[in-house]
Amino acid sequence: MSEATATRVWRDLRTLVLERNERRREVADALGMSFFRVKALRRIAADPVTPGDLAADLMTDRPYVTLVVDDLARRGLVERTPHPRDRRRKLLSVTPAGASAAEEADRILGTPPPGLVALDPEELAALDRVVTKLLGPAPG
Repeated sequence: MSEATATRVWRDLRTLVLERNERRREVADALGMSFFRVKALRRIAADPVTPGDLAADLMTDRPYVTLVVDDLARRGLVERTPHPRDRRRKLLSVTPAGASAAEEADRILGTPPPGLVALDPEELAALDRVVTKLLGPAPG
């Protein structure tokens, strides 16, 4: 019974997060670009990165990252500069417009769904305890 219940709860959590409160489309529409480009922009905004490291972080190949970065650069959201320790490599960083767009994406993605906000304080506290327990200690 416990495994069946866990399977049902997992299915319902996936439905809740990935179908009923899908923020990726909202972010893509708000910024006028694919969610993959938004992911790349947010990663670059978090910390300047080389194209190779960005490809590894996003689990894609370097030629595709080049296309994505070219598009973000054309939009004025990222720039390539020489790497400070290896001038043969490039470093990707966000422009002020890119930082603003990444902040907007973070704001949208961080907005809890109405159903979560509507929970009574005891239910929300119980859910918080369960999620914290499921996540376990922070890696580190």
